Amino acid sequence: MDTEKLLASLNEEQKQAVLLTEGYVRVIAGAGSGKTRALTARYAYLVQELGISPSNILCITFTNKAAREMKKRLRYFLGDGIDTSFVSTLHAFCTRVLREDIGRLFYPENFVVLDNSDQKSILEEIYEELNIKMDTATFEFMIDKIRYEKNLITYLDYLAVPGNEISGAVPKDLEQKIIYRYMEKQKKYFGLDFFDLINFTIYLFRNHTDILEKWQNRMNYIMVDEFQDITMKEFKLIRHLTEKHQNFFAVGDPDQNIYEWRGSKMEVLLNFEENLRKYFADGADSYIPQQQKNELKAEFYTVLLNQNYRSSPEILNASNSLISKNQNRIEKNLFTDNPSGIMPEHFHGKNDKEEIRYIAEKINAHVKDGGKYSDIAVLYRSAYVSRFIEQGFLKANIPYVVFGGFGFYERREIKDVLSYMRLVCYGDDLSFLRISNIPRRRLGKNKTAILKEYAAKSKTTLYEALKENAHSPSFANTGAKKFIEVIESAKEASDSLQVSELLQKLLIDSGYEQYIRESGEMDRLDNVSELLRSIAQLEADYGEPLTLSVFLQDISLHRDTEEDENKDNVKIMTAHTSKGLEFNTVIVAGMSEKTFPSARALEERREEALEEERRLAYVAMTRAKQKLFITESEGYGFKGYSRTPSRFLFDIADENIKRIGEIGADIMAEYALQTVMRRNCAENYFEKGTNVKHKVFGEGVIEDADEVTKTYTIRFLVGVKQIRFDYQGLSQVF
Repeated sequence: MDTEKLLASLNEEQKQAVLLTEGYVRVIAGAGSGKTRALTARYAYLVQELGISPSNILCITFTNKAAREMKKRLRYFLGDGIDTSFVSTLHAFCTRVLREDIGRLFYPENFVVLDNSDQKSILEEIYEELNIKMDTATFEFMIDKIRYEKNLITYLDYLAVPGNEISGAVPKDLEQKIIYRYMEKQKKYFGLDFFDLINFTIYLFRNHTDILEKWQNRMNYIMVDEFQDITMKEFKLIRHLTEKHQNFFAVGDPDQNIYEWRGSKMEVLLNFEENLRKYFADGADSYIPQQQKNELKAEFYTVLLNQNYRSSPEILNASNSLISKNQNRIEKNLFTDNPSGIMPEHFHGKNDKEEIRYIAEKINAHVKDGGKYSDIAVLYRSAYVSRFIEQGFLKANIPYVVFGGFGFYERREIKDVLSYMRLVCYGDDLSFLRISNIPRRRLGKNKTAILKEYAAKSKTTLYEALKENAHSPSFANTGAKKFIEVIESAKEASDSLQVSELLQKLLIDSGYEQYIRESGEMDRLDNVSELLRSIAQLEADYGEPLTLSVFLQDISLHRDTEEDENKDNVKIMTAHTSKGLEFNTVIVAGMSEKTFPSARALEERREEALEEERRLAYVAMTRAKQKLFITESEGYGFKGYSRTPSRFLFDIADENIKRIGEIGADIMAEYALQTVMRRNCAENYFEKGTNVKHKVFGEGVIEDADEVTKTYTIRFLVGVKQIRFDYQGLSQVF
């Protein structure tokens, strides 16, 4: 395609972004505004019209999939012979840098890039060496801790010297001992994980400015996609690369930043010019001495892409109405020339059954009108919400596939707890093999081999074999006896307890609930809680006592849903997974308060999390091209709180959404009470150290403010008291 045709295919704002080839250019690209087209066209323009070599253009994408898609488009524009190797993720670029120069850090060029499985294998070695039980420090928890430790500059210094010892570092506890040993093994294997790739490159540039200058000379033009999701560390790396030629093109949308919880800093995009001017003015965070730094010579530009090519005007009006409630953003209203469509709908049901019935009706109507199942995506905030969707689709014979994840009943923790229940009911070998050593009881491969041999000779099950051998010397230092006590106790109680009560007993007695809590993976605990809730609901609806065997039989009929994603299936996925995708019809399910927005996110990060949760809802809504349905229902969660509609549903103006289903006065009263409490909490929140006055206890000082329990610890003359954030009888003393 020649340049004239290339530019003719763009709108005026996209064309402006393409033609601004020099300087620092920030492109605020709204959802569905054709940012990938603009990014690709700019790359092609640099090569075709300006004669820039692709080997001098670095284009950073957020995912490998996005990089592949962009390379495919570039081949269409420029032909198959073009070198697009510098169109890559930042991790892939850092790997390339390190392959050339990691020898300066006493590492071989053929170092190993460790994936998550490799990391767990290293930890498994360490756990075996230190004789650590899995339920005291799981792999996922420790990997997060290792990432945190690696953020410390002292670790980077350690990497730069030969040998396997961490100089002067004495582990203060078992956790740190595991981390240090992990680092030593990693160095011994010459392996770098994804986090190291960024850290090592930064370390190289900081300590070897000739290497930084080499890459600065190579990369004449740098473009970065999804810039709103960049971390500060990644921004530092890119900023120094752009310093010499000062041709930097950043594309992003603050309204679609949904990864602050894992380190992204939207402020980098919001305060783009301010951050860069400060860097050139005072050399903040520079790797190069101030006297060697380049001066800021480039101009700054901002281009706003707010014409949407994806969605109907009605979907955009609802989405704009929602996101306008956020404060931390760049003001913009998406518009479109697409034809008018149907009004988005908000359905309120009395229970899960009504909600899934409404969803199924919308899907069946679409297919009856000649549409395909694959035109439709059902999105949700948290994985546990998929449970009632999957069950409903099975009953309604709606084909589906869990996109980018596992089906609810395929999740590890759900399989684990169901295996505990099956072992109680059936005593089968498959269930025994799955959970006999979870949490760890020293019933590993060697002990299992002994049991298998005994069971084969005695023609019995592995569980019975364990019962008959639990007192033998081979099992003396294991948790065999305790495990048997747990299962036998559950068997005795299975006739008198309801299934949900039995599962609660098993979770506590076996230590499995504590095992999940200690892992730090609270999403897994949410999934188990959802299973408990669904069992309690099933018991209420069953009409007669639900036995363990009947429940397990019902679950076993839940067929495998892992199917080819290219088949005609409804796609179900989390809202995070939907980023970058689009569908004819989108159904956002389970939009209840405490689910969407996530209660845990709000507890951990308060107002910042609320705005991010609203952005996530905005991302979910703007995936829709022609039809958008948002659903929620009443009922009681397992923890006993009533489910009210999400506050986000009321952020959308009534003229922009059709409300279906009657919300009872009691639900609205509860919603109003929650709103008042949230407002009071926000208005009355006091920082640690604030002098306050209690209407009964008098004056005091806030010693702590616990955002999880929403309570202050206040020292009064009468003693220390715990006071709720939302308590109205507390005022500040000035």
